[in-house]
Amino acid sequence: MQDLSMEKPVNILLVEDNPGDARLAQEALKENKVANSLHWVDDGVKALEFLHREGPYADAPRPDVILLDLNLPRKDGREVLAEIKDDPDLKRIPVVVLTVSQAEEDILKTYDLHANCYITKPLDLERFLEVVQQVENFWLTIVKLPNAQ
Repeated sequence: MQDLSMEKPVNILLVEDNPGDARLAQEALKENKVANSLHWVDDGVKALEFLHREGPYADAPRPDVILLDLNLPRKDGREVLAEIKDDPDLKRIPVVVLTVSQAEEDILKTYDLHANCYITKPLDLERFLEVVQQVENFWLTIVKLPNAQ
């Protein structure tokens, strides 16, 4: 495994409307050895403002990875995913769908929209923390990410 302690932090955008799940994800990401900088928004409109560096997010860093819930207020996660993957400046950012839905229709739809992976959130606290850590280990230590622009 590569040593990322000397490299720049990896920017993660967490798009999650449930403050409890967001807090758990933050805790799970703090536990690992990978240097990361987590940015959290709680709805789809804010996610797109962050990605386009608009309004209060004018100085937002470009995320290296996006963790996206599907069931979001104001703009649904599926719509956010479609806009990300249709945008030439954003489409290469890996999007990990992390949601409670186990519906085959949601799984198929998100892959049709070019999600990089689909993970059903475990309801068990310990398992949820473990899944977030595994996502981080895979996407931040194993996968070669495109350079941020």
